[in-house]
Amino acid sequence: MKILSAAEIREWDQYTIQHEPISSIDLMERASLAVVKWLLKHYPAATSYGIYCEKENNGGDGLAIARILHEQHFPVSVHILEFGHKGTDDFQTNLARLHQYPEIDIHFVQSTDQIHPLPDSQVIIDALFGSGLNRALEGLTATLVEHLNQSGNDIISIDIPSGLFTDRSSKGAIAIKAKHSLSFQCYKPAFLFAENSTYTGELHLLDIGLHPDYYRQLQVQLEITDASLVHSIYKPRQKFAHKGLYGHALLVAGSFGKMGAAILSARSCLHSGVGLLTCHIPGSGYPIIQSVVPEAMAMTDKNELINTAVSADLSAYDAIGIGPGIGTANETIMLLHDLLDAYRNPVVLDADALNILGLQKDLLQLIPKGSILSPHPKEFERIFGPTANDFDRAILAMKMAKELGLVIILKGHFTLIAAPDGKGYFNPTGNPGMATAGSGDVLTGILTGLLAQGYHSLEAALLGVYLHGLAGDLAASALSMEAMLAGDISDYIGKAFLQLQA
Repeated sequence: MKILSAAEIREWDQYTIQHEPISSIDLMERASLAVVKWLLKHYPAATSYGIYCEKENNGGDGLAIARILHEQHFPVSVHILEFGHKGTDDFQTNLARLHQYPEIDIHFVQSTDQIHPLPDSQVIIDALFGSGLNRALEGLTATLVEHLNQSGNDIISIDIPSGLFTDRSSKGAIAIKAKHSLSFQCYKPAFLFAENSTYTGELHLLDIGLHPDYYRQLQVQLEITDASLVHSIYKPRQKFAHKGLYGHALLVAGSFGKMGAAILSARSCLHSGVGLLTCHIPGSGYPIIQSVVPEAMAMTDKNELINTAVSADLSAYDAIGIGPGIGTANETIMLLHDLLDAYRNPVVLDADALNILGLQKDLLQLIPKGSILSPHPKEFERIFGPTANDFDRAILAMKMAKELGLVIILKGHFTLIAAPDGKGYFNPTGNPGMATAGSGDVLTGILTGLLAQGYHSLEAALLGVYLHGLAGDLAASALSMEAMLAGDISDYIGKAFLQLQA
């Protein structure tokens, strides 16, 4: 699913008006009917609605919603911010329609004296500003927004919570804190960043029938990794398959006291479908890996406590994953240097491998093209430098992925997969229960296994992150987000594949 900017959304509206064709006021009516349908389903017993509008088209939506709710026999009050301008034509048309119902209370808010306490059970509809907002809220508008936020009433934002910018950071801004955001047709960038999570609440996309031809021909920089994209990537097993068809992966993982990371990564690599797996581990980890993951082959380092050198012929492996639990000792740093210098196929770098990159940034130039880095925000910052906000971090990730020819997986609730061609993909699967020790090690194993099976780097990243999140969702459904462990994510990879195949 494509993610559209504010300008592209306006263009889609205009394209629909011209090519359906439909008048702008009738398109507004269609959107308002979709909102009311949602409200009737989710708030059937609402005692009353308070509609808050400004005089642009988002406010016009609010007026249409108020009228339709009144026709459905709900008590409605309308509050219009009054700044002395007439407003858009569609706003004025809907205001004239509303005046045909004198029993609807219409209030014009011109000063703070006209901001009053809200009825306790009233549902608030935020139709103040939509996705076209281009400056921070201030003065009377900011006061009204803070008043609504402090009311304790449920707030439903139309299009986007008022005060949020669609395409850039709103960090530190005053904005509506919605319980639900009802957006039209597609995701907007603002919904995908953690810094906006306290404002957007639960997101719902409403289909209002915008013309599909515009969407089909539009080239965008950002997408959501939806089920259709994942299905197009996934390669089912061949009927006469054997293990030699599905690659040989090498995992360089573990150190004394951190063999759990190696186990989690190895089990997940095997669950991803890889044909063969060899684990390079310190000598002390040999009995552990052989007893806990018997399906994996083990190759021990000369050092008992840490990984210091891989003496095997690296060309024997279709993919290498390195990082989980390896530490950052000088000898391990040299191992990473030598491995990157010798191996020419894409590798997966995570955990301590990323910490080493943060310590020695010159190693970035040795990483084979098409390799996958999977940092969380702090790891990303140590490698590529600090950023002021989530938007800037995502932009930097896409910039560096293109410059270095890498896939960068920036972990988060909507994990960003930054591709070497400059595009970005946000992953929709996963949940807060996955914020637990070892979850990243599980992802490393999945990515390495898929890469070894012949998936291209971007395909492995898109499919791997989606499966990782889906397995986490299935584990959380069965066990709860609080109780699930990283090992549970690995255990549910099989069920994630089954859901993908359904």
